[in-house]
Amino acid sequence: MKLTIGIVGGAGYTGGELLRILLNHPFVTIAFIHSNSQAGKPVWSTHTDLLGDTDLTFTGDDLTGLLAQEGLDAIFLCMGHGASQTFMNEYEVSDDITVIDLSTDFRDEHDDFVYGLPELQRDRIRETTRVANPGCFATSIQLALLPLAKAGKLNDAVQVSAITGSTGAGQALVPTTGFTWRNNNVSIYKAFTHQHLSEIRQSLTQFDPEFNAPIHFVPYRGDFTRGIMANVYTPFTGTLEEANDLYKRFYAEHPFTHVSDAPIDLKQVVNTNKCLLHLEVHDGQLLITSVIDNLVKGAAGQAVQNFNLVVGLPEDTGLRLKAVAF
Repeated sequence: MKLTIGIVGGAGYTGGELLRILLNHPFVTIAFIHSNSQAGKPVWSTHTDLLGDTDLTFTGDDLTGLLAQEGLDAIFLCMGHGASQTFMNEYEVSDDITVIDLSTDFRDEHDDFVYGLPELQRDRIRETTRVANPGCFATSIQLALLPLAKAGKLNDAVQVSAITGSTGAGQALVPTTGFTWRNNNVSIYKAFTHQHLSEIRQSLTQFDPEFNAPIHFVPYRGDFTRGIMANVYTPFTGTLEEANDLYKRFYAEHPFTHVSDAPIDLKQVVNTNKCLLHLEVHDGQLLITSVIDNLVKGAAGQAVQNFNLVVGLPEDTGLRLKAVAF
């Protein structure tokens, strides 16, 4: 069985990462990769590491014909925020075609989209053809907090300090992504106002409708290319053993989220679809460290995980990726 997919907005970091995964997916054939900026060029001329892996060329044609082609099973939308809503308004996309959107546009679940965090609502994802992929920071922070919310143990303010690599800002060159600015540098941005806060609260209140405590989130730009480390802490009355048992039971049937008894670091997850969690208890505070690759579990990998769920494949298909390690 081969499923035919298309990628809209395939020239950026997320589109490139999606291509790397799907070119090696055993049940996928890529019908088209659309990019207005790179139309007519070989894919490898933009994603240079794919030289020798694909002869595909970016198309910039009107998408009406591409979306109407016989046998198209799914499309991935990798465009800028706001563009996906415009796309869905402009084009008639059959309900038989699965749509996985990687922007912020549908994360509030309007227009029949389902929020695509498998550890939160895997069964709902299996029953839809419209998935809104979560944000990268949102993924790492939610996975740190969902077990507490589910158990009714999230009863106080949450403090989050999280750092991300430069690829989280996208491929467009702006002062805060340039090498001369980012190298040997760390900075704060969008403190307490980050756009992912709304989807984090949306998910936590799905498990615990009574949760209304503040989430104090301070994001950092890091001096590295990819990965997120989030350190999350909140009051907790139990022991470390009780916390570890709670988290390990919650994630026991989820193939990509694991609780580590030993301290964790970014290189354990970069280039994988994993989230690793490590717990500590200090003076009545539970500290949860959460690490993911922002381009994989935080974007393209989770999109493929959601695609697998929608089409009825094992959710880890094509996603058993090796970490860089060193």
